[in-house]
Amino acid sequence: MKLIIAAIKPFKLEEVRAALTEIGVRGMMVTEIKGFGSQSGHTEIYRGAEYAVNFVPKVRLELVVSDQMVDQVVETISKTARTEKIGDGKIFVLNVESAQRVRTGETDDDAL
Repeated sequence: MKLIIAAIKPFKLEEVRAALTEIGVRGMMVTEIKGFGSQSGHTEIYRGAEYAVNFVPKVRLELVVSDQMVDQVVETISKTARTEKIGDGKIFVLNVESAQRVRTGETDDDAL
Protein backbone atom coordinates (compact mmCIF):
# COMPACT_ATOMS: atom_id res chain seq x y z
CA MET A 1 0.00 0.00 0.00
CA LYS A 2 1.08 3.56 -0.67
CA LEU A 3 0.11 6.93 0.77
CA ILE A 4 -0.21 9.55 -1.95
CA ILE A 5 -0.05 13.16 -0.80
CA ALA A 6 -0.83 15.83 -3.38
CA ALA A 7 -0.90 19.61 -3.02
CA ILE A 8 -2.98 21.17 -5.80
CA LYS A 9 -4.70 24.44 -6.66
CA PRO A 10 -8.05 24.72 -4.84
CA PHE A 11 -10.16 25.30 -7.98
CA LYS A 12 -8.96 21.94 -9.37
CA LEU A 13 -10.27 19.90 -6.41
CA GLU A 14 -13.66 18.90 -7.82
CA GLU A 15 -12.20 17.98 -11.21
CA VAL A 16 -9.49 15.83 -9.57
CA ARG A 17 -12.04 14.18 -7.24
CA ALA A 18 -14.27 13.26 -10.19
CA ALA A 19 -11.34 11.84 -12.18
CA LEU A 20 -10.14 9.76 -9.22
CA THR A 21 -13.66 8.43 -8.57
CA GLU A 22 -13.84 7.43 -12.23
CA ILE A 23 -10.72 5.24 -11.95
CA GLY A 24 -11.98 3.51 -8.80
CA VAL A 25 -10.59 5.53 -5.88
CA ARG A 26 -13.08 5.02 -3.05
CA GLY A 27 -11.97 7.68 -0.60
CA MET A 28 -9.59 10.48 0.21
CA MET A 29 -8.91 13.10 2.84
CA VAL A 30 -8.87 16.77 1.87
CA THR A 31 -7.34 19.63 3.84
CA GLU A 32 -7.10 23.33 3.01
CA ILE A 33 -3.48 24.39 3.41
CA LYS A 34 -1.18 27.32 2.65
CA GLY A 35 2.38 27.08 1.46
CA PHE A 36 4.98 28.29 -0.97
CA GLY A 37 7.42 26.80 -3.39
CA SER A 38 9.29 28.33 -6.26
CA GLN A 39 6.67 31.07 -6.67
CA SER A 40 7.41 32.37 -3.12
CA GLY A 41 4.16 34.29 -2.75
CA HIS A 42 3.20 37.58 -4.35
CA THR A 43 1.93 41.09 -3.56
CA GLU A 44 -1.67 42.28 -3.72
CA ILE A 45 -3.42 45.60 -3.22
CA TYR A 46 -6.37 45.80 -0.80
CA ARG A 47 -8.15 49.12 -0.22
CA GLY A 48 -5.24 51.00 -1.68
CA ALA A 49 -2.58 49.35 0.50
CA GLU A 50 -0.08 46.89 -0.92
CA TYR A 51 0.67 43.80 1.14
CA ALA A 52 2.67 40.62 0.70
CA VAL A 53 0.99 37.25 0.39
CA ASN A 54 3.78 34.92 1.52
CA PHE A 55 1.72 31.73 1.54
CA VAL A 56 -0.41 30.57 -1.36
CA PRO A 57 -3.66 28.66 -0.73
CA LYS A 58 -3.58 25.00 -1.78
CA VAL A 59 -5.58 21.84 -1.16
CA ARG A 60 -3.88 18.75 0.25
CA LEU A 61 -5.20 15.36 -0.85
CA GLU A 62 -4.26 12.20 1.02
CA LEU A 63 -5.11 8.79 -0.43
CA VAL A 64 -4.03 5.29 0.53
CA VAL A 65 -4.16 2.94 -2.44
CA SER A 66 -2.96 -0.54 -3.31
CA ASP A 67 0.45 -0.84 -4.96
CA GLN A 68 -1.23 -1.72 -8.27
CA MET A 69 -3.12 1.60 -8.43
CA VAL A 70 -0.26 3.97 -7.57
CA ASP A 71 0.91 4.83 -11.09
CA GLN A 72 -2.65 5.32 -12.37
CA VAL A 73 -3.60 7.56 -9.42
CA VAL A 74 -0.45 9.70 -9.71
CA GLU A 75 -0.95 10.07 -13.46
CA THR A 76 -4.62 10.99 -13.01
CA ILE A 77 -3.88 13.65 -10.37
CA SER A 78 -0.99 15.05 -12.40
CA LYS A 79 -2.95 15.22 -15.64
CA THR A 80 -6.15 16.61 -14.09
CA ALA A 81 -4.54 19.20 -11.78
CA ARG A 82 -2.15 20.55 -14.41
CA THR A 83 -2.70 24.13 -15.62
CA GLU A 84 0.85 24.47 -17.00
CA LYS A 85 1.35 27.54 -14.82
CA ILE A 86 3.66 27.96 -11.85
CA GLY A 87 2.19 26.61 -8.60
CA ASP A 88 0.37 23.57 -10.01
CA GLY A 89 1.54 21.59 -6.96
CA LYS A 90 3.44 18.48 -5.95
CA ILE A 91 2.73 14.76 -5.51
CA PHE A 92 4.50 12.54 -2.98
CA VAL A 93 4.27 8.74 -2.66
CA LEU A 94 5.13 7.05 0.65
CA ASN A 95 5.02 3.45 1.89
CA VAL A 96 2.23 2.44 4.30
CA GLU A 97 3.03 -0.37 6.73
CA SER A 98 -0.54 -1.20 7.69
CA ALA A 99 -4.12 0.07 7.62
CA GLN A 100 -7.17 -0.87 9.67
CA ARG A 101 -10.84 -0.02 9.20
CA VAL A 102 -12.11 1.00 12.64
CA ARG A 103 -15.71 -0.16 12.15
CA THR A 104 -15.02 -3.73 10.99
CA GLY A 105 -11.42 -4.40 11.99
CA GLU A 106 -10.47 -5.22 8.39
CA THR A 107 -6.78 -4.70 7.73
CA ASP A 108 -4.45 -3.66 4.92
CA ASP A 109 -5.93 -3.90 1.38
CA ASP A 110 -9.29 -5.07 2.78
CA ALA A 111 -9.47 -1.87 4.84
CA LEU A 112 -9.15 0.30 1.75
